[in-house]
Amino acid sequence: MNDETILVTGGSGFLATRCIAQALEAGYRVRTSVRTLEREAAVRQDLKAAGIEAGDALGFAAADLTSDDGWPAAVAGCDYVLHVASPFYPVLPENEDELIVPAREGTLRVLRAARDAGVRRTVVTSSFAAVGYGHPDTDRPFTEEDWTDVEGGIAPYIKSKALAERAAWDFMAREGGAMELSVVNPVGVFGPVLGPDFSGSIGLIKALMDGDMPGTPRMYFAVVDVRDTADLHLRAMTSPDAAGQRFLAAAGEPVSLHDIALVLRERLGERAHRVPTGILPDEMVRRAAEHNPAMREAAGNLGRIRRVSSEKARRVLGWNPRSSEDTVTATAESLIALGLLKDGRQH
Repeated sequence: MNDETILVTGGSGFLATRCIAQALEAGYRVRTSVRTLEREAAVRQDLKAAGIEAGDALGFAAADLTSDDGWPAAVAGCDYVLHVASPFYPVLPENEDELIVPAREGTLRVLRAARDAGVRRTVVTSSFAAVGYGHPDTDRPFTEEDWTDVEGGIAPYIKSKALAERAAWDFMAREGGAMELSVVNPVGVFGPVLGPDFSGSIGLIKALMDGDMPGTPRMYFAVVDVRDTADLHLRAMTSPDAAGQRFLAAAGEPVSLHDIALVLRERLGERAHRVPTGILPDEMVRRAAEHNPAMREAAGNLGRIRRVSSEKARRVLGWNPRSSEDTVTATAESLIALGLLKDGRQH
């Protein structure tokens, strides 16, 4: 074990848990923030599922992104911060400011506390949502030089990600002091789950495996494994070349939901017998979106392909992610192994 301590915010989250696991494996001491200390047992259980017995190397601090309370204590004595947490919404609010303000203010709250505590570098988890939206269709891959156009008629969640990251860079330029900032911008984060709490992207694989879709909409998106995303956070935390830089995290070219369905069928055989093989007509998806708000973004992006380049992360940080195919397969296999699919059976 070394003498350096990392604060990982939002420790019960899908990505944050993997960041904690890899930091502990690398010999760091880790403290993690959770909204309530009642979450400690669940975090430790998820780490155990990842093969990590954290013991005294992991500590917990109660802090919420919507309040200043707890953040000075959470960052005290830390060398680095991985700000992975994002505001929690059981139901997405109607008013976009209910998304934008907590995302922006929560990020600034963590950055201020980290700066005041003398943290060496903070790595903020942003998103491809801050990079590739609000633009006309293009075949050119998006890079770290691109920014989402927040006036481009985009969804409130996407707008919140872009404005929160902009606020982070503006804060650093204006009052960041000696602290350094790096940002990681993942595409859709998939990969093996450790328990029943997982992200919306995982829910897409679950819906395919459960047969909840009669077919696949013409949706395309780039994929990255949660384990590789955590690895990129740690590389961005320690590399001298990462200070002041943002890094896109993507395994490769965008894949269609239909391609994912075919990969699951091919690799998992009978275990994927519910996965649909047909493609839904666009008009059917649009009609469904009229009655199902969760479908609206899918309906608005039918057939749209946003290419993304992770060349910078590979070149500057030596990052080498798994393939999209391996990632979606591992995602489905973990859902099966944990009995999280409809039949509840473990295989």
